[in-house]
Amino acid sequence: MSAAAAKFTQGPLIRHILVMSATSSIGLMAIFLVDVINILYISWLGDPVATAAVGYAGAVLFFSTGIAIGLSIATSALVSRAMGARDPARARQAATNGLVAGTVFGVALHLVALAFLGPIIAALGATGETAQQTERFLQVSLAAQPLLLIGIMGTAILRGRGDAKRGMMPTVWGAVALAVVDPVFIFWLDGGLMGAAWAGVISRAVIAATAIWPILRHHGGFDRPTLPGLRADLGPIFAIAGPAMLTQLATPLGQAIVTRLVAVHGEAAVAGMAIAGRLTPVAFGIIFALSGAIGPIIGQNYGAGRIDRVRAAFWQATGVATAIVVVMSGLLFVLRGPIADLFQAEGLTRDLLLLFCGPLALMFVFNGWIFVSNAACNNLGAPMQSTAVNWGRHTLGTLPFAVVMGGWWGAEGVLIGQAVGGILFGVLAIWMALRVIDRLPRHKPQAMDA
Repeated sequence: MSAAAAKFTQGPLIRHILVMSATSSIGLMAIFLVDVINILYISWLGDPVATAAVGYAGAVLFFSTGIAIGLSIATSALVSRAMGARDPARARQAATNGLVAGTVFGVALHLVALAFLGPIIAALGATGETAQQTERFLQVSLAAQPLLLIGIMGTAILRGRGDAKRGMMPTVWGAVALAVVDPVFIFWLDGGLMGAAWAGVISRAVIAATAIWPILRHHGGFDRPTLPGLRADLGPIFAIAGPAMLTQLATPLGQAIVTRLVAVHGEAAVAGMAIAGRLTPVAFGIIFALSGAIGPIIGQNYGAGRIDRVRAAFWQATGVATAIVVVMSGLLFVLRGPIADLFQAEGLTRDLLLLFCGPLALMFVFNGWIFVSNAACNNLGAPMQSTAVNWGRHTLGTLPFAVVMGGWWGAEGVLIGQAVGGILFGVLAIWMALRVIDRLPRHKPQAMDA
């Protein structure tokens, strides 16, 4: 077993969880922080239409990113299981076929999305000039999303091999690139909203390049893909990726529902929702990272037959997620006024930001439970359970609550309803994940590729 793989099956679990989560979150929060700077620059243009367009576009790009994350989960799961079983050749084969299959599938889906972009934007509730600006922004951003897909899958391969440090750097370099070119394109070249779109293209290209390079340089690269080899791995890959993508796509569906419900309250409401949406991954970036980090840890301990450590890792990750949300929610509450002032938010936009920085942020703890539970199920051969939880949370746990509370309290009620619906499904996710762990065989799995 390599030293990297051995870390997951020996030594204190909490240390591995925190190291993998912290290093991954640095990369995630770097790119998300610059995304906040991006919408901050756009808000300084003084054009609420442009800010609202970013909100609508974000709902569409969220779907695209969900596909990439789902594909990366499958590849990371197969790579981490192979490393846990001391089979680096199998890990390299899984990485190769996962990247090839994922890229082809992702490009095809993005072409379909571009072909139906107008109806998609209309379905979200955008009209007039806002719809036109959203479409122009997405024509550039969606065309570059396959680069982000390659980058996300590359970082997942690195994490599956236990290389936490190199796994965080692609998004850091992408954030640096965006931080440099964003003000140039938006202000100096007077590109405005479209300048932000083209800056994003450059950032995605940097992420893809810096994710693939360390795999080539430090982990033996990739095998030469062959059609028989690809066919052999398509089943195991999509057995995990299919449900994982369905799981990931539930979140943007829920966000699209909320966007549509908020849209009836005007562009100021959509702008407030968009800013809060960009602040969420910055505030809770380590929670997003935790869900990605705990998967390989659980997968490698499962591959090594250490079911006791699988259970311990699950509970420790849940505790870490809870503590992080409580601390970050308190910080947001203290800084709620300066945050709203920074974005020059007024009226309804400001009301929504203050609401997010108060009780809504604290409610994110239940989302954290869902993230950890989904990661466990995806890596323990029960991806359909996480799919069911995620879809339930973002349909039954979103629509009725958001509609009813939106009728009571307007745009604020829509966001409150979205948060309240997560309580039930957070508890349900924990229970279902524990059932999966209880059913695990008390010996080393025989089939490591499914």
